Amino acid sequence: MSSSSEFLWYIPNDVKAGHRGDSSGENHNSLDMLTAQARALEEHGWRGALVGTGWGRPDTFTVSTALVARTTTFEPLIAIRPGYWRPANFASAAATLDHLSGGRVRVNIVSGQDNLAAYGDSEGDQAHRYARTKEFMRLVRRLWTEENVTFEGEHFRVAGSTIEPRLQPLGDRKHPRLYFGGASEAAEQVAATEADVQLFWGEPLDGVRERIERLKALSRQLDRDLPPLEFGLRITTLVRDTTQQAWADAEAKVAEMARGKAGNWNDHGKPVAVGQRRLLALHERGDVLDDNLYTAPGKFGGGGAGTTWLVGSAEDVARSLRKYEDLGITHFVLSDTPYLAEIRRQGDQLLPLLRR
Repeated sequence: MSSSSEFLWYIPNDVKAGHRGDSSGENHNSLDMLTAQARALEEHGWRGALVGTGWGRPDTFTVSTALVARTTTFEPLIAIRPGYWRPANFASAAATLDHLSGGRVRVNIVSGQDNLAAYGDSEGDQAHRYARTKEFMRLVRRLWTEENVTFEGEHFRVAGSTIEPRLQPLGDRKHPRLYFGGASEAAEQVAATEADVQLFWGEPLDGVRERIERLKALSRQLDRDLPPLEFGLRITTLVRDTTQQAWADAEAKVAEMARGKAGNWNDHGKPVAVGQRRLLALHERGDVLDDNLYTAPGKFGGGGAGTTWLVGSAEDVARSLRKYEDLGITHFVLSDTPYLAEIRRQGDQLLPLLRR
């Protein structure tokens, strides 16, 4: 794969044990356990990990800060919500952590619906939600790159705002990358103008190709004034020593999910997001799409990155990921459970094939 492609993992950051067939042990979400995962990522070739967010989970920024303090190269992709943070508060917090860590912060902006009332937020319809996200991203970027910022928007405002410490450029990196997801028309308009990296769920190649082409066209149409939009893939990768073993294990996991014994929570029991609905509809086209994209998990509770899985030997999965790279994907966020064991297995077996 291209030397510009990079590989991150996923740290669940959830107080509830069990996740798509993973039987978690005691203290699965303790700082020691999460640190063990972050250090294993460093030791087995990964750049960092997405740290998930949502009300009812530990605070993502706090967890990420603790993991940065206990590691040396681990880069957290910190998921945050515009309604949970004010732009200037977040810009200052992220700049501080970026300074203290030597430039290791990445940010994933999440606009999907959450338990807003629980933390005092409110928002209107989809158009309102994404208009607010657009303002948030534009203002945070200005606060990172400009001084004495005055901004008067529909949703946010600041006057004479200069955050400290000032971010120091690292090569061509002027500030933490802003990753973004969403498949609706409103979300894609935000991505086309404000995001640094658009993340896709594990759709078939034809769907990803179509979305990349549409986002590139939107970027031109909307006069994007940032560097070209980059693209990423967030997906489950089930890797075993042989193709046969991988499929046997994948089918056994789905059978457990079908019996309701795959952990004690369901990712997206009531799907509302456009991207999630697209994923859940894929199994109508078949249980296996492309070469080895397994859609059956979506029938039985798998959601988000767990709705579809790339299944096979390390060679099988590497070959499929290369096809996504051929479409323009350069950021890969992979995972499987149990997390710690799979960090090691896939770091040792899969990553070397992807870096040839």
